[in-house]
Amino acid sequence: MARINDLYERIAEQIRTQLAEGVLPWHRPWAVDPNARVSKPLRENAVPYQGINVLILWGAAIDKGYASPFWMTYRQAQSIGAQVRKGERATHIVFAKTAKKTETDEFGDETQVALHVRRVYAVFNADQIDDLPDKYVPEIPDVNPDDRDAACDAWFERLRIDIRYGGERAYYAPGPDRIQMPPFQTFESAQAFFSTLAHESVHSTGHRDRLDRRFGMRGTPEYAREELVAELGSAFLCADLGIASSPRADHASYVGSWLELLKDEPRAVFDAATQAQQAVVFLHALHDANASESVAA
Repeated sequence: MARINDLYERIAEQIRTQLAEGVLPWHRPWAVDPNARVSKPLRENAVPYQGINVLILWGAAIDKGYASPFWMTYRQAQSIGAQVRKGERATHIVFAKTAKKTETDEFGDETQVALHVRRVYAVFNADQIDDLPDKYVPEIPDVNPDDRDAACDAWFERLRIDIRYGGERAYYAPGPDRIQMPPFQTFESAQAFFSTLAHESVHSTGHRDRLDRRFGMRGTPEYAREELVAELGSAFLCADLGIASSPRADHASYVGSWLELLKDEPRAVFDAATQAQQAVVFLHALHDANASESVAA
């Protein structure tokens, strides 16, 4: 547990430092190649990492200049005939799973108790590894950020969330359960439009009839947490959809509250990443369910 706590503090400090320098670590996973299609970090088997590990590995890629989305352990590299170069330093991530154990009470009755197990693992980016098969260096198509992406439009429409257009502010209103968006043409780019829509869509999952998160009043720690959840969720969802997440104009006003939050609660970013991942999973499930209904009809 001490090692996990050390990782919490180290990652929180890394993010605090980046925020203090004006860097939003969840907005630059594509910095090495501006033409590359955005991706979450990928395991050796091409399964995307989730939650806090996305932030850890994106942050490492930014700091070290790694271009590849693939990460693997030393043994995984060896198992496919590759070799981590001598002197390369690993990046530490969290492996989490839920196990069950049987406990017997004073009356002899047995119950199943959930145990949350967390371990620290060391992984290396594909850029640190020699002799990898060609599939770990995929050809990635260019994306024109100025075109409105019809596929992304269709994806958000299938959520069937009430989205209205007009005005100069983007926000989610929990009372009427509605997203308000300025018109598409008022955004600087399609990326800015879709990342803002993703941000507000993540907020909408906090409604009491969905994942039931506390929004809090502006200026409170609860408000800062929810904004961090929406920020991370937007970055995760945009990566799933293959578009770059763009910083919003109001981000600067949140940086101070996030710095204060991470100073007081180093675990806050881990908890926010977990809630952000839950929100994105919820949105994908909602999309898929609505898409299935449309096909059936």
